[in-house]
Amino acid sequence: MIDDNDVATLNNMDCEERYDYSISQVAVEREIWILVNSHQEFLKLFVEDGEFEYLPVWPNASLALSYAAQDGELKPKCIALPEFQKKWIPGLCRDGLDIGVFPGKDQTVWLLEPEEFQRDLTEQLSNF
Repeated sequence: MIDDNDVATLNNMDCEERYDYSISQVAVEREIWILVNSHQEFLKLFVEDGEFEYLPVWPNASLALSYAAQDGELKPKCIALPEFQKKWIPGLCRDGLDIGVFPGKDQTVWLLEPEEFQRDLTEQLSNF
């Protein structure tokens, strides 16, 4: 678990720095975090122009929780990395959802297709 100072520091990084941090941490911890509501439905966000939606993901519960602070109904949910790779990536592809890695409080997010995320993650995992 990271402390409040770490959360603030990480939230203040730019979009690319948050992405690099996230890929690294997901590879180390072997888990990824999403937000779900009380019905266990996962949060999907829309790009401002409304042309597509994406699944926001975070490298740990503290960062997901800080994003959801204004919405008391959302709670962080951990997904083991093997499950995310085997079930979620194909499902996101099938549903046409992109992945938004570590959305910032400044409304910036690193968006990519699930296959692209999988490639970056596989490359990062090969470093271990």
